[in-house]
Amino acid sequence: MAMSRAVRNPAFRQLRGQRSPGEFAAAVRRAAREIGEQVACDARYIGRVEAGEIRCPNYAYERVFLHMFPGSTLSDLGFSDRETVRGRGAHPAPPPDGPHGHPGSGRPHGNNPSSTKNDEESDVLRRAFMAGGSAAMAAVSLGLGPAPVTRSRHVGDAEVSAVEAAVRQIRLLDDRHGADGLYQRAAQPLHAAYALLDANTARRSAADRLHAGAGELAISVGWLAHDSGRFDDARSHYAEALATARVSGDPALEAHAFCNTAFLARDAGRPREAVRAAQAGERAAKHLSSPRLLALLTLREAGGWAGLGDRAGCSEALGRAKSLFVRGASDADPEWMTFFVEAELEMLEAQCWSALGDWPRAARHAQRAADLQDPHFARNLALYRAQLADDLARAGAPDRAAHAGHRVLDLLDRGQVQSSRIQAMLAGTARRLLPQRRAAGVPDFLERHASTPRPV
Repeated sequence: MAMSRAVRNPAFRQLRGQRSPGEFAAAVRRAAREIGEQVACDARYIGRVEAGEIRCPNYAYERVFLHMFPGSTLSDLGFSDRETVRGRGAHPAPPPDGPHGHPGSGRPHGNNPSSTKNDEESDVLRRAFMAGGSAAMAAVSLGLGPAPVTRSRHVGDAEVSAVEAAVRQIRLLDDRHGADGLYQRAAQPLHAAYALLDANTARRSAADRLHAGAGELAISVGWLAHDSGRFDDARSHYAEALATARVSGDPALEAHAFCNTAFLARDAGRPREAVRAAQAGERAAKHLSSPRLLALLTLREAGGWAGLGDRAGCSEALGRAKSLFVRGASDADPEWMTFFVEAELEMLEAQCWSALGDWPRAARHAQRAADLQDPHFARNLALYRAQLADDLARAGAPDRAAHAGHRVLDLLDRGQVQSSRIQAMLAGTARRLLPQRRAAGVPDFLERHASTPRPV
């Protein structure tokens, strides 16, 4: 299949004016902070936009750019229509993005948005690895696996950029839909990335970027395994990323690997390991000039203390995390941390109080997380509402729990979210509500939950 060449974006270049790409990237980050967004924009990102490699920005960048240039549209800024970029031209257009942006599946193929979404995922990931145009990358497809890469082959910027693009696309798709159905496809680019590590690189800078990209890809695929209940697979991927970080001497990658390892340990019922992994991540991150990264790692530590039943240790860690968080975003914040906004902080605190058995307090934080969450990120919204439903059920508010549960089912039934983790949380809430089936709204929720198809 012939691949179209990137078309440069002169409109965006004109907006930059006399500023360097680095100066313009700094202006983008400042504008993001003005509206409460967090983007890790750098000169390389600006260069990719101007070169036409980024045909449509993600939702966070879209809001920032429209804030910077009031009255403009994405088209005015030289970007393509989002649906065109996602390869939906052969399918009927879905409803606008938002709470009802991705209806459920189960209809004939020609009008099946679930099928459209699966095609979109495959197309996006395939394009990410074929973008470089090299023979090795062009042979990579999610159905066929990685292309062979010989040890004599030189790997350059095109291949490295393809790995980095794959990481971004996986994160975007996970934010919007959840892990189920994406994990198996995402594993293939990961194999290709590590095959590239065995090839010769032309420059040290390319080798460093490739190590970082492969490590981040391992973490992203590990998270998909984690979120879909494949804990052993997730542990293996996170260990792979940590080894890559150690080999390449990359403290930022090491901190990220420990952050996810701590999260997994908490979910797998190993709270002491969660505390130790989070503390190791804090040591790796202490010189990275990113208070937000330290805040997230400290929240992971708090989750471990909560799992151990140590209320004092948890409260102390929560206090440190909040103090770090309010110091605000930094230019040194890693790109993968764009999800870590106030809503996520509230959710992680809710989980701590829930683990400590303080259900009313947990429910207050979970409600705030759901209220703050951007509806474009349907997976996180469903997660926050599932946490809220369970905390309310435990706190003795079955009617409110049922209402929150219905709102989670709205996202699951329409096919907007596919996450075994969220399904499992909601199933637990349903079991807890069974003894209270006479409460207002509970019978309807239990009946609807029982009739909702489960992922195979």
